[in-house]
Amino acid sequence: MSVDVTTLESQGKVVVVYGGTSAEREVSLKSGVAVLEALQRKGIDVCGYDPRDNGLVGLEQLAPSVVFVALHGRGGEDGTLQGALELLNIPYTGSGVLASALGMDKQRTKQIWSAVGLPTPESIMLDAGSNWSAVVAQLGLPLIVKPVHEGSTLGISIVKSQAALEAAYHEAAQFDARVMAERFIVGDEYTVALLGDQVLPAIRVEVPGGFYDYEAKYIANTTQYHLPCGLATEQEAALADLCQQAFAAIGGVGWGRVDVMHDSEGRFWLLEVNTVPGMTDHSLVPQAAAHAGITFDELVMEILNTAGGQLSL
Repeated sequence: MSVDVTTLESQGKVVVVYGGTSAEREVSLKSGVAVLEALQRKGIDVCGYDPRDNGLVGLEQLAPSVVFVALHGRGGEDGTLQGALELLNIPYTGSGVLASALGMDKQRTKQIWSAVGLPTPESIMLDAGSNWSAVVAQLGLPLIVKPVHEGSTLGISIVKSQAALEAAYHEAAQFDARVMAERFIVGDEYTVALLGDQVLPAIRVEVPGGFYDYEAKYIANTTQYHLPCGLATEQEAALADLCQQAFAAIGGVGWGRVDVMHDSEGRFWLLEVNTVPGMTDHSLVPQAAAHAGITFDELVMEILNTAGGQLSL
């Protein structure tokens, strides 16, 4: 089931769901406002809804014809909202329950990619009793420590010594009960946005400090986004194909973003997938769309047009 946005004005309203209670609340608020304003400019009957206070009951009372999901992090991007909307038979944007849940779980996403033969850096699950020297022996240094279920690089650390590994674990554990360590890939970072069947131009991300963390993503003005990305045509085509395969492997539909490293030997390594990417003034999907000649308002409408697509899988 897909939604014909040309009939939405007569059939009912679009509700943009944003905010929520996750650690990514502030980013979600910015994304939601940007999407809401774009739909208003396009003449869509639309309102915004923050489920922090009244939850699903408050959303039901708005009687949406379709929900535009701009709710980042747990509670909105992890399949819980998607499952509720399917039970209510309300079409929504983005991936379905399974793909959303998998995309939010970095470790299980990597397990699926490995199972189908897609390249992703080796990783190990950590806990308070982990053998830190064994982790370093297996993954080498530096390595990355990540909360499994957080986005926006919250709680992520680059660990350069065994002595720093345990502290990095406890930092990540403040954000999530499940924490992983991942082999560090030296090279350039790329991000690839997918919109329906279209792969948007790849972006090479360059950060003066070398780490694309929360501040570099949403606050700093020194982060450089290279469009075109600088890859040879055949390399960018190979990257696009890899990202399509990666997104399809978890069942992703509608739109999303895949983050990739490119090492000194020319190999691409899949890091993670985002099923509800940011739509702020610092966000990457709008930048890629603009480079492809798609305005922000057009991008929002194209995403809205994909609503309900996951129900036909």
